[in-house]
Amino acid sequence: MSATVDPGSLVYRRAVPADAAAFVQLMSDEAVFAGLLQLPYPSAEQWRSRLEQSAQDQDALPLVALHGDALVASAGIFPLGRVARRRHCAGLGVSVAAAWQGRGLGKAMLRRLLDWSDNWIGYLRLELTVYTDNAPAIALYRRFGFEIEGTHRGYALRKGALADVHAMARLHPSPPRA
Repeated sequence: MSATVDPGSLVYRRAVPADAAAFVQLMSDEAVFAGLLQLPYPSAEQWRSRLEQSAQDQDALPLVALHGDALVASAGIFPLGRVARRRHCAGLGVSVAAAWQGRGLGKAMLRRLLDWSDNWIGYLRLELTVYTDNAPAIALYRRFGFEIEGTHRGYALRKGALADVHAMARLHPSPPRA
C-alpha cells in the first residue's frame, strides 16, 4: 500500500466517544505511538474519556479519517490553555496508521485542520512538537508553513532513550480583518 490515497475515497469527520476502540487499535501500533507522546497499551476507557472531553470543546477539532469502518488517521487542533493572553494559540497533532503512511493522508488531514482553524476559528498561531528524526513529518509540516523555532533536547522517553524534538509553529498566513 504505497500508492497515494485519493482523499475523496475516505470519510472525514469529528471523532466521537464511540471511536474509542478504534483509537486503541490505531494507538496500539508501535509504528504510530512511537512517533507521538502516546504510551503503549492504551485502554478504551482512557480514549472514551478523552473523546468525551473533546466533544464538549468547540475550540478543538478531533478529526478522523475512515476507510470503510477502519480508522486510518486521526488529527486534531486543541487550545493550549485558557490563559487569556494565549487564546490565539492552539496545538496540533497528526497520526496515521502504518499501512497508510506515505500516501498523502497526513496532507489531507492537515489541509482540513488548517481550513477549520484559518477560516472558521481564527487561531493565529499553531504549535507542535515533532521528533527530530521524523523527516517525513517535518517535511510535511514545512509544506504547510510550519517553521522550526527550536529544539528541545531529551524531551521525551522513547524506547528507553531520551529523544529530541523540534518545536514548530505556523502563524496564520492572512489573519482575519474587519
